Amino acid sequence: MPICRDSSKARIHRVTCSENAAVIDREPFFSIIIPTYNRPERISACLRAIADQDYPRHRYEVIFVDDGGSAPVEGYLDPFRDRLAVRLLRQEHLGVAVGRNTGAREARGEILVFTDDDCRPSPDWLRMLADSFGDSRDCIVGGRTLNALKDNPYSTASQALILYLLDYFNTDPRDARFLNGSNLAVPARLFHILGGFDRAFLRMGAEEREFCDRWRFHGYGMLYAPEAVVYHVHRLTLRSFIRQHFHYGRGGFHFQRLHAARTLRRVRVEPTGFYTGMFRYPFRMERAPRAILVSLLLFVAQGANAAGYFYEKRKAASGASVQGQRSLR
Repeated sequence: MPICRDSSKARIHRVTCSENAAVIDREPFFSIIIPTYNRPERISACLRAIADQDYPRHRYEVIFVDDGGSAPVEGYLDPFRDRLAVRLLRQEHLGVAVGRNTGAREARGEILVFTDDDCRPSPDWLRMLADSFGDSRDCIVGGRTLNALKDNPYSTASQALILYLLDYFNTDPRDARFLNGSNLAVPARLFHILGGFDRAFLRMGAEEREFCDRWRFHGYGMLYAPEAVVYHVHRLTLRSFIRQHFHYGRGGFHFQRLHAARTLRRVRVEPTGFYTGMFRYPFRMERAPRAILVSLLLFVAQGANAAGYFYEKRKAASGASVQGQRSLR
């Protein structure tokens, strides 16, 4: 069962899980929320994995949120309706953060579980999440996302970066600092109290990073459960790999602005060892020739991330300058 403890670094009292945990059902009702956009061919594999969960089917539902796509989605859900409680919601093309919020508003579960349409949860995924929550309903639980396309070096590198961040920031899994949005379980009541994901991120990444930062700021705990596994089937090319990390950098700029406004201090820059550890990390996963390629791609990813960050910073400075000129007129 998750352990509660104080964190001396917190601005306010923080616990990893509930200090006043009531007797709670150990099989919570989960609402699995999955935004999707013009990728209907991936839905069937995702639903097959969810239908094969080693968890009572009457204790979870699935909500797909069509993010304004042109491809029909309903037909991919119909074959699973006799096995799953599955629903489809639609919205304008406003991005993943808004899509997750849309699904959360309609969810019936006490725990909201967020994943992506190109993910395939392992059969014991929900069971591992339920076990991690134990008697608590005031902590976030995040699992481990693994690359399912080992023949694709760009997919391997992108997921290696996530795995490195999970290992680096979660040395104490009971007091996690980083969790991944493709494998994230959040108590519904507190999700709504905190306002859900920030709509400002639109189509940029880092919305889950900002939400987790806000969650910790309000004194709630986060728990990393690497045994709760989903497999990521996201085929990348060099071009899409660079574009992905460019958008992560854009989102990172907005995350840092929100963090600074909330805490009145900047995000701490990680030491040099953080980056050397990152570039060495592939050698723990791959043999030398392949590890060298993945390490080089992580270097490229950091360059793309920095480019996205400074692109947004320049846009913000330009906008502030125009606004200042208007106020002087």
